[in-house]
Amino acid sequence: MGRRFRGESHHKVDGKGRVSIPASFRRVLEASDPNWRDGDNPELVIVYGDHRRNYLECYTMEAIDEVDAKIDALPRGSMERKMLQRLFHGQSLPTSVDETGRLVLPAKLRQKIDLDNEAFFIAAGDTFQIWKPETYEAEELAKTEEWLDELPDDFDPLVYLDGVKGE
Repeated sequence: MGRRFRGESHHKVDGKGRVSIPASFRRVLEASDPNWRDGDNPELVIVYGDHRRNYLECYTMEAIDEVDAKIDALPRGSMERKMLQRLFHGQSLPTSVDETGRLVLPAKLRQKIDLDNEAFFIAAGDTFQIWKPETYEAEELAKTEEWLDELPDDFDPLVYLDGVKGE
């Protein structure tokens, strides 16, 4: 397994849909692209499908290869395989980082998440997400607050690292 994405940041999106990727994210993309060589542009896959998603999920080449292997292990013709193939094969965009460290987000993808002049990047392990900042704040932060409100005041999330669920 490759390196992990860490952190979050805001970046401007220009009129052509170009947005800079955080430098630390670019290093992870390079390390997780088996075909990448110094001077090359690392590749990634942007998954935009699923009507309930209000963000773009960006997979390293290693991460998408792992997903593809799991899809291939499902019975051919099964509903599960068809569903996952549609999402990860049909509703995705193979792309690469350009020479200046930017992604070009096609209009279709920008429209899907209502992205205009600013993008919010947040790490998610071996993937990262691109959100419209206002959508992230309204949806994800609200869910997190709701989730945290259900826990006792002295709850320590580190208990999950040992596989123990808090009461």
